[in-house]
Amino acid sequence: MKDLKGFLIQFSGLKLGKHQFDYQIDNTFFKCFEYDEFNNASVAVSISLDKKNTMLELVFKHKGIVNVPCDVSGIDFDLPIKGKLNLLVKFADEFNNENDEMLLLPHGEYQIDVSQYIYESIVLSVPAKRIHPGVKDGTLETKSIETLEKLAPKHKEQTEKQEQEIDPRWAALKKLLTDK
Repeated sequence: MKDLKGFLIQFSGLKLGKHQFDYQIDNTFFKCFEYDEFNNASVAVSISLDKKNTMLELVFKHKGIVNVPCDVSGIDFDLPIKGKLNLLVKFADEFNNENDEMLLLPHGEYQIDVSQYIYESIVLSVPAKRIHPGVKDGTLETKSIETLEKLAPKHKEQTEKQEQEIDPRWAALKKLLTDK
């Protein structure tokens, strides 16, 4: 956790008002959390801290690119991500981070660790199903996509074949429905 010391914001010496903190996140950050879903990451994070008399308001914004494998084709691609997280920090008798949007710090605390919030906001901004843009628009051609297309069910063709293979007795019954 030595690598995460740069993510401690000491708010006790700051004046009241807004303050800006900027970070550039790469794979070394995610290694601290033992997260290896990204092949490569380049994400810019900006934190706006608004210090007030009795509380702190933090707004996390991130935008960047993570290199991930496609869930359909298995090919690595750059996925653009962006997101925003609002966090309200209040002071209480004991530490409590059970609420996603509010953090309670003990009285006398002078710094806040923002690394966990940065990590969660980036990881949660990646969609659950990661699909290469070439798969979506049909321009990517690989063996796996060709195989998927061959094995895909042919809904229109199957229903047409089934209609042609109808037993003549059923055809007579269908005629009764249409003769009304």
